Amino acid sequence: MASLAEIRARLQAAESKQPGQSSGGDNAIYPHWNMEEGASSVLRFLPDSNTKNAFFWAERQMIRLPFNGIKGEMDSKQVIVPVPCVEMWGDSCPILAEVRTWFKDKSLEDMGRKYWKKRSYIFQGFVRENALADDKAPENPIRRFIIGPQIFATIKSALMDPELEELPTDLQRGLDFRITKTAKGGYADYSTSKWARKESALTEAEQAAVDSFGLFDLSEFMPKRPGEVELKVMKEMFEASVDGQPYDAERWGAYFRPPGVSAPAGTSAPTPASSTPAPKVTEAASTPAPTSTVEADEPAVATAPVEEKPASNQNAQDILAMIRSRQQT
Repeated sequence: MASLAEIRARLQAAESKQPGQSSGGDNAIYPHWNMEEGASSVLRFLPDSNTKNAFFWAERQMIRLPFNGIKGEMDSKQVIVPVPCVEMWGDSCPILAEVRTWFKDKSLEDMGRKYWKKRSYIFQGFVRENALADDKAPENPIRRFIIGPQIFATIKSALMDPELEELPTDLQRGLDFRITKTAKGGYADYSTSKWARKESALTEAEQAAVDSFGLFDLSEFMPKRPGEVELKVMKEMFEASVDGQPYDAERWGAYFRPPGVSAPAGTSAPTPASSTPAPKVTEAASTPAPTSTVEADEPAVATAPVEEKPASNQNAQDILAMIRSRQQT
């Protein structure tokens, strides 16, 4: 496990490379986004068992593709299909290669933000104070947490504080983290979340759980790295989404699906959320990420699709024409 000084050095290195940057199938994931407004829960983060990971979290970058329902289903509502952005692995993303060009046109900026990659961070640890009355804790009390950019900024800020002497994940001298949910501008707000000021050791029960169950390897909960076929499918889905088409389970269901949709019968392609090595924390240096008015602190797979104003047909047609003309050159 990396030391606090090494983590600070890596965070600073990542900052210097990114100028201008402003749930699962079990109940191991703790859904803090379901807390009532004004409520708070206390978490105690733990290290990653993967010694190759310098941090105690793993970063995901996903692109949400909205579709006008599911092909063949009557009265089907909008569905969201999350696909991995391959910039996680330092590769060129075919979707963002197109989306980046949209920000040169003011009329396409909203469309660009809708298809821009969304970051989230996977942590693990204990829930020491639980604000969710109906939460069903699993047998293994070591939970996983999907943390959004707003909360992560608070976590990261404290790590860079020179007065912090020990890692917050230290089993004897670590710190609790209190997530507090409020509201701002009609959206959930977590800006008042904070670290505890006083160090504390794991309890006997918590230490026993670590000894008994072991720590998670966070890389096992990352999306599968797409291959050539998956990249082609992602690009095809992206163009269909922009064109306002419904999701076609027969064409794409073996690769990427909306939450709750099963793979077509007889398919043997891997599911989109299998294990993979931890991605590099990299960013395309040539183009800064666009500014977004809202940074969600909830995973796309764990919330109902957000109703968005559809883009005008003219905008979609212009974008598709641009995409197709590039493919022909």
